[in-house]
Amino acid sequence: MKKSWAVFFLYFPLVGRIVTGFLDAVQASDAVVRPNIVLIVADDLGYGELGCFGGKDIPTPNLDALAAGGVRFTNGYVTAAFCAASRAALLTGRYQTRFGFEFNPIGAKNSAPGIGLPVEERTIAQRLRDSGYATALIGKWHLGGTAPFHPQRRGFDEFFGFLHEGHYFVPHPWSEVTTWLRRKSLPDGSNQGRWTSSDGRIVWSTHLGSNEPEYDADNPILRGSQPVDERSNLTDAFTRESCNFIDRHREQPFFLYLAYNAVHSPMQASDKYMKKFSAIDDIHRRIFAGMLSHLDDSVGQVLQQIQQSGIENRTIIFFLSDNGGPTKELTSRNDPLRGGKGELFEGGIRVPFIASWKGRIHSQVIDAPVISMDIAATSLDIVGVSTIGNSKLDGINLLPLLSGSVKELPSRNLYWRVGSRHAMRKGDWKILRENNDWQLFNLAKDVGEANNLASSEPTLVKELSSLWDRWNAEQSDPLWK
Repeated sequence: MKKSWAVFFLYFPLVGRIVTGFLDAVQASDAVVRPNIVLIVADDLGYGELGCFGGKDIPTPNLDALAAGGVRFTNGYVTAAFCAASRAALLTGRYQTRFGFEFNPIGAKNSAPGIGLPVEERTIAQRLRDSGYATALIGKWHLGGTAPFHPQRRGFDEFFGFLHEGHYFVPHPWSEVTTWLRRKSLPDGSNQGRWTSSDGRIVWSTHLGSNEPEYDADNPILRGSQPVDERSNLTDAFTRESCNFIDRHREQPFFLYLAYNAVHSPMQASDKYMKKFSAIDDIHRRIFAGMLSHLDDSVGQVLQQIQQSGIENRTIIFFLSDNGGPTKELTSRNDPLRGGKGELFEGGIRVPFIASWKGRIHSQVIDAPVISMDIAATSLDIVGVSTIGNSKLDGINLLPLLSGSVKELPSRNLYWRVGSRHAMRKGDWKILRENNDWQLFNLAKDVGEANNLASSEPTLVKELSSLWDRWNAEQSDPLWK
C-alpha cells in the first residue's frame, strides 16, 4: 500500500501537493491561536468622555466604532486611581499591592534607586516574548526610570517613548499649539484667575494653586535607550511608531503596548484641533477637546493600519484609561460617577474599557465587573502561555464570556488599597473608607455613591470588611511612600 501511494504521488505531483497542503491546513487549524495583541491606554481619560460612554460635546467616532464592533464594559475597573500603580497591575496581571507598588512616583522620585516595577515580577511582555512574540512599548512607561527597570529589560524588544509620568507634547517653545499651564501666581502677582498671552497661545491658571510639574526634566524621548530629537506632536509620533511596528511585524505574532500620554497634562492642543472646537467658549475645555479628538483620530490611524496589514481577524485590541479623569485639572469628566483621579470612589477607578477581535468577539455591552488585570490573563490564556508559579495572576480570562461560550463570569470580589484609602466590590455592593469608618453603597441603585447605607446594613459592612481584611493580609508593605 505504501509503495502504491508513493508511485501515485511520484506521477501525480500536483495531487500530492494539494493533499499535503490540506493536511497542513488541518494541523494549523488545530494549533494554539496566537493572535496579535494591541493594548492601547489613554492617560487620565474620564469615564464619561467618549461618545460610547455617554459623552456629548467631543466626537470620538473611532473609539465609538471600536466599541460598536466589539465589547463595551460598563463596569470596567483599574486597580489604582493614579498612573504608575495602575500600570504595574495592568502589565503583570497582579494586584500591585502584592509586590509593594502602592504609591505613585512622580518628579525626581522616578529616577531614585529602587523605584520601579520589582524585577522579580514578570510582565505580560516578558511572558509573550519568551513564547515567540515580538514586543514593543510605544509611549509612556512610568514604572522605573533607572537601568534595572528599563522597558527593554522588562520584556519589550522595542521602546520609543519616555520613562517618567508626563511629557510636553511638542518641544519648547511650543509652536503651533495652545498650552494651558498651572501656576501659583499670575504675571501681575495675583493668585486668582487666568492670564493669556497676547497671541492666545499660552494660558496660565491659578485654580489649583500649584505650578505645572517639570515634566521634561531628565526625561528625554528615547528610542531604546538613546535620546532622540522628536519634533512631531507626541500623539502623532506614538501613532507613527505604532503603525510602523505593526507593518514590520504583520507576518508574526506581536504584542504592542501603545501608552499615549494624552490626555494627561501638560495640556497642549494643536492649531488644527483648536480650530475644530472653536465653538467651545471655555478655552480650558477647548484644549481638552482638541487633545481627546487628536487621540481618537490617532487610534483610528492605528486601527486602519491593522486593517491595511490584513491582520484584523488575528488581532485582539484592548482600550482603556489608566485611571479616572482629574476633572479640575483637565476638565476630564467621569459622569455619572462620583470622584475622580486619586480617589477610590467610582470616578477614580471605573474607566472606559473596550475589547475587540473581529470574527471572535461578538458585538455587545457587558455590565459584569471586569478589571484591567483581566487583560493579561485573557491574552496569556489565549496564547497558551503558562502562568504557573509564584506569580499567580489575579485576573481571569474574559474570552469565554466575550465569545459567547459562557453566559457569565465566575463570582469574585475586587479590592483596592492606597495607604489609608480602602475599597472592595462584591456584586452590587461596595465598601469604601478614607481614614475613618467604612461607607457602604449599592452600585446597582446608586452609581453616583450618594447614599451611604452603612448605618442601616451593619451586618453586611462587617461581612465585607472581613473579606477585605483577609485579602489585605495577603498584600505586601509598600516599597516607598
